[in-house]
Amino acid sequence: MAFIPPPECPVFEPSWEEFADPFVFINKIRPIAENTGICKIRPPQGWQPPFACDVDRLHFTPRIQRLNELEAQTRVKLNFLDQIAKFWELQGCTLKIPHVERRSLDLYQLYKLVTEEGGFDIVCRERKWTQISLKMGFAPGKAIGSHLRAHYERILYPYSLFQTGANLPVRLLEPSFPDPPQKPTLTNDTKDKEYKSHDLPQRQSVQPAETSTIARRAKRTEVKTEHAEQCESRPNLRRRMGSYVAKPEPGKVLYCTVGCLILCGQVEQYICLVCGGGGDEDRLLLCDGCDDSYHTFCLIPPLPEVPKGDWRCPKCLAQEYGKPQVAFGFEQASRNYTLRSFGDMADSFKSDYFNMPVHMVPTELVEKEFWRLVSTIEEDVTVEYGADIASKDFGSGFPVKNGTFRVAPDEEHYLSSGWNLNNMPVLDASVLTHITADICGMKLPWLYVGMCFSSFCWHIEDHWSYSVNYLHWGEPKTWYGAPGYAAEQLEAVMKKLAPELFESQPDLLHQLVTIMNPNLLMEHGVPIYRTNQCAGEFVITFPRAYHSGFNQGFNFAEAVNFCTVDWMPLGRECVEHYRSLHRYCVFSHDEMVCNMVSKVENLELELASAIQKDMGIMVQKEQALRERAYKLGVWHSQQVDYEDQPDEERQCTKCRTTCYLSGITCPCSPGQLVCLHHIQDLCSCSPSNYTLKCVTTRLPVEHIGMFTSVASRAESYDDWASKVNKILKANQDNKSDLEELRGLIGEAEKKAYPDTDLLRHLRQIIQDAEKSASMAQQLLNGKRQTRYRSGGGKSQNQLTVEELRSFVQQLYDLPCSIRQAPFLKALLSRVEHFQQRSADLLAEDMPGSSALQGLLDEGSGLDVELPELSVLRQRLEQARWVEAVQQASEQPASLSLDCMRRLIDQGVGLAPHACVERTMARLQELLTVCEHWEEKAHNMLTARPRHDVETLESAVLEVNSIHAYLPNCLQLKDSVNRAKEWLQEADALQLGGRVPVLASLTDLVSKAKSIPVLLEPLARLESLVSEVQTWKEGAARTFLLKNSSLSLLEVLCPRCEAGSQKSKSKRVKDVSPTGKKPIVRLDCINDVERALSESKDTASAMATLSEVRLKELESLSSLRTTNEAKFQPMPSGSVPTVCLCHTVPAGPMLQCELCRDAYHSGCVPGATEVQAGHPWLCPLCTRSEKPPLDKVLPLLASLQRIRVRLPEGDALRYVIERTVRWQHRVQQVSPVTQQFCGKVSFLSFCILNKVIKCFIKAYCGLSSELEDLLVEGLLLQVTLPELQQLYQGFLNQLSPSHHSLQSSEHDHQYHIKLEKNPKRRLEKENSDEQDKDKVKKPKKKKPRMIKERRCEEKRTTSPSNSLSDPSYSEDSEEDWSVCSAERCQQPEGNEVNWVQCDGSCNQWFHQICVGVSAEQAENEDYICINCSTNYFTQ
Repeated sequence: MAFIPPPECPVFEPSWEEFADPFVFINKIRPIAENTGICKIRPPQGWQPPFACDVDRLHFTPRIQRLNELEAQTRVKLNFLDQIAKFWELQGCTLKIPHVERRSLDLYQLYKLVTEEGGFDIVCRERKWTQISLKMGFAPGKAIGSHLRAHYERILYPYSLFQTGANLPVRLLEPSFPDPPQKPTLTNDTKDKEYKSHDLPQRQSVQPAETSTIARRAKRTEVKTEHAEQCESRPNLRRRMGSYVAKPEPGKVLYCTVGCLILCGQVEQYICLVCGGGGDEDRLLLCDGCDDSYHTFCLIPPLPEVPKGDWRCPKCLAQEYGKPQVAFGFEQASRNYTLRSFGDMADSFKSDYFNMPVHMVPTELVEKEFWRLVSTIEEDVTVEYGADIASKDFGSGFPVKNGTFRVAPDEEHYLSSGWNLNNMPVLDASVLTHITADICGMKLPWLYVGMCFSSFCWHIEDHWSYSVNYLHWGEPKTWYGAPGYAAEQLEAVMKKLAPELFESQPDLLHQLVTIMNPNLLMEHGVPIYRTNQCAGEFVITFPRAYHSGFNQGFNFAEAVNFCTVDWMPLGRECVEHYRSLHRYCVFSHDEMVCNMVSKVENLELELASAIQKDMGIMVQKEQALRERAYKLGVWHSQQVDYEDQPDEERQCTKCRTTCYLSGITCPCSPGQLVCLHHIQDLCSCSPSNYTLKCVTTRLPVEHIGMFTSVASRAESYDDWASKVNKILKANQDNKSDLEELRGLIGEAEKKAYPDTDLLRHLRQIIQDAEKSASMAQQLLNGKRQTRYRSGGGKSQNQLTVEELRSFVQQLYDLPCSIRQAPFLKALLSRVEHFQQRSADLLAEDMPGSSALQGLLDEGSGLDVELPELSVLRQRLEQARWVEAVQQASEQPASLSLDCMRRLIDQGVGLAPHACVERTMARLQELLTVCEHWEEKAHNMLTARPRHDVETLESAVLEVNSIHAYLPNCLQLKDSVNRAKEWLQEADALQLGGRVPVLASLTDLVSKAKSIPVLLEPLARLESLVSEVQTWKEGAARTFLLKNSSLSLLEVLCPRCEAGSQKSKSKRVKDVSPTGKKPIVRLDCINDVERALSESKDTASAMATLSEVRLKELESLSSLRTTNEAKFQPMPSGSVPTVCLCHTVPAGPMLQCELCRDAYHSGCVPGATEVQAGHPWLCPLCTRSEKPPLDKVLPLLASLQRIRVRLPEGDALRYVIERTVRWQHRVQQVSPVTQQFCGKVSFLSFCILNKVIKCFIKAYCGLSSELEDLLVEGLLLQVTLPELQQLYQGFLNQLSPSHHSLQSSEHDHQYHIKLEKNPKRRLEKENSDEQDKDKVKKPKKKKPRMIKERRCEEKRTTSPSNSLSDPSYSEDSEEDWSVCSAERCQQPEGNEVNWVQCDGSCNQWFHQICVGVSAEQAENEDYICINCSTNYFTQ
């Protein structure tokens, strides 16, 4: 078991003022230090006396210390093992310690346990071996008991029989052969370790001597006795095998090696002393001590074989063990050391043992190793200790007056210092100064030179005196001490734990040879304290304080005794204790008292008073003893002067007490003397023959004059001291006030009493009382600035509760009463009540914050440092935090992750508490769950592919059980709800087989994009929207013009504005809000689009578009009328504005066939591309490409396959239906089919006026139905052959054979042919004509192209009509085989395509040279560049 250091003893650090008088300071610290037995004193810094010992002269012989022999219990074990080893050695065997479970068997413990259980036979009979193995610390279940039985029976059982005397021989008539359970043998296992005897009796050094030197302490050196000489003169009985051969007597030879006797010379028959028989000579043993013979089988227990070494019979064994044991002590080393050589040896030992430099070995390690070594029997470590070296021989370590050491002038104060150990015992305050003899170790210091592990054993100082030890230099010395009141307890514990040692040495503890582990003593209730004494420090031991210790390494210490006044009663008690132990005294206590009485006038009053009391006890006891002696018959007396006799001549023969007042002698024994306590132990003579030898024969002792002088001097002081003591010991109800104590101080000063401890104590009490009263008043007034403590220290501004309680107790413990004490006690009661309430409140699991706050406010007003306040503040923080968590939990909408993290961060900084930890655990768990679900919800929302509604809905059901604000989870829940709503809308969209509207479908798809849920219908809806979008793009490519600003719906729908600025402005006016339910308006395309999107079915959409058509026709009719009115003569002669530029007509003009407005040719883009015979529409009326109907119908068919309604689709359907209806009307009207090849002419404004008049007259002749057909046909956004035919027929009806229009003065006159010459075509010649003349052009015109004609027209500045030139005829063929193009490319081949100009020149051109394709040449008119140029230059 590891050593546990005892608690530290007090350490005092006096100031220079306190350090001035050693006895005053020691008396001051005595109430504290005597409770621990030892204390340490550190001198003030700078106090360092010079080392004055003569190192060169110092030489000494140290003691040898075997560490495991020092410890009491270990020594008992070693003694037992030595006895066992000796027992077997005397029988020719060697003891070996067996091993059990890999450790040496403790034979002593095994022997003790078996003995306590009743012996070997009872243990075997009751089968207690397993129980014994458990007590010895072996693990159960390994059959250790059987091994222990075998070892006991083999080694210890024969010894136990010997101890009980059962092996002594008994002469029998017939041989007896006992049969034990197992034959004992020492046949050892090879693993057993041979035991080497410690030979403790051979190294004894302490022997109770009859003639001891009284002038010293107990003998601690080896004393050689007569018995020891006898032991040395005879052979050693502990012989090993083969180490001794007995010398043969004449006529007889003994061969011990074979174990049998061989007779030579005279014939002599040896017989066994047990059975009386002489047979079995090979089993007959001859004792090496007495030559008696025994059969091996007659011995108890019988021997299985003949021993191989020396053998002793049972009688010789009993005789050997019957010799008295010699007391244990230290043996002296054989070497004499100087201080330097001893230091080298000590440092080498320590560094080698610990394998490190000596100054680096920790003191704790040395301490633990020391107590381990003293407790083991397997390791023998031997050290040496230079102890009890007389300082008078080699000089003290302190400088002394008239010494050989010369002191420096600045160090001369050390010569007279009270802490100089040469001065301390003989100071006036020391009682030992009145002892006349110089006692080494008590009055003269002893020197101690130590090494690592060298120890001083448990002991108390002689006469229970004080001791002071100063460590001059070197490594520390470790001390252990027990207080004086525990001395008897320590002695009892050691006697209980090692009774065998005290049986042989009752005064064992006075021999300084035995130690015991402090931990073991502390386990038995003995208070033990320790300290490490470093160089330059003092250690004080108090009266009857047991102390021991060891040295940490090489050091030099010095020690001496001293006695103060308080020691006097203990000194007399010690003499009585020595008398009971028959231990001699170092000095006579009675003689010392008498010497002090003789000098009473020079003594301090306190010491004189103590002497008076001690002398009274001495005289009273002496008187009683003399009366008892007189009654016994001792009538003769003789006055002697014992002071002139040496102490050893006046020592009691019985108790060894030094006699001084009286002694008894007898004529029959002139050299013997006994004290009055042992009269009957002097001799066998009659007491009447005895003589009382005393210092005075007159009794009672009151007649002694010296006693009277002491009494008169001390009586006055005793009266005063008794009153002081009475006041100091008064109970609470009889205490005096402070004034009465001040009166006693005044009396002492008036009578000039010396400054005794009692007076100083009284002054200190008054000072403490005044200070306490002042502090109490400050506490009550709330003006206290410093804290009062028993040690006089100052600290914080507030007292702690313990300090307040201690202060109140201190007030009541004062010998006098303090009036402020009850008020402070009331304050303490309030504090204790507050503490109780706090304890009750804090005992709750988690009290409310309001209750805690109220209690905190109350505690803060007590002006006391309450530890509960900090706890209450912590609990208040905890309660507020718990309440905050609870409040947040009750409002899940505000309990976000950040809120939870913030609460957790706040809770982490709180003090630990079960409720906080539970709340924290729940909050942490909630946060973990929330973070998990937030992350899971985020992953679900961002998952690709997305989760279906069912999966998310199941997750939402789990999330609903979490009471917290989780944005992702709420988003997940919202997504699920929106997904459900979307699915319902998607299902309702096609419910009943209805066709969904694109707007609803697009809106649904758009909604689905913001819903992070897998929506199964979405893919199909997106596909539909994509198909619709693709369809719209195709329709836009089909209908929309390049870079057109119109949308597809604007192109397909009837025009609701008809291009009128008036209608536009009116429409803007009508959009003002009226606050009533809005009526469906169709004033703009947005209204139409909204109406179409909101229409329930196609029929309603068609109805809406029909309504728009009517508005279109109405607005267009109004527009046409307005525009035609511009060409009527103005009454005022003003000219109207036309064209996009809103200016007057000028130059060549174009007129729109639909809106009837006129446009400058320069203002209209693409005016040169105007085709003759085709209706020309202005840019405002040209809304689309007007694809042919066969391209439009597939669009409608593809839209019907998509099965989605959209405004453009309804508009397209309406366009087709309107077109079909229009075609049907055209067929009913039977339009004019005459071929009309006229072209829209470029006219001047005057000519245009006249033409328009003609048109008006023509139109008047036509039916309104035909006109409507033409207008509506022009409104259609598809190209129809019927419209072209209708328009050409319309032109044929209006066209005269020749028009000649004259212009006014301001306008040029233009001649215009309205009749188009029929185009001439080259007819294909037959194959023979082609072969005959390949260069001739065919008479029939080749197909002509319009594209190149348009390119040529772009090169001109004005458009051209198809004008007839009479100078050319159809059959004109001059130079017709030559291409008229300026840059003819001269194409070659079998067929060359030609085209004829439809202008005035009628020239032929290669199609490739003028850039006209065959299809264009066939279907369109071509006018060459020359004709176009000539026309515009006219």
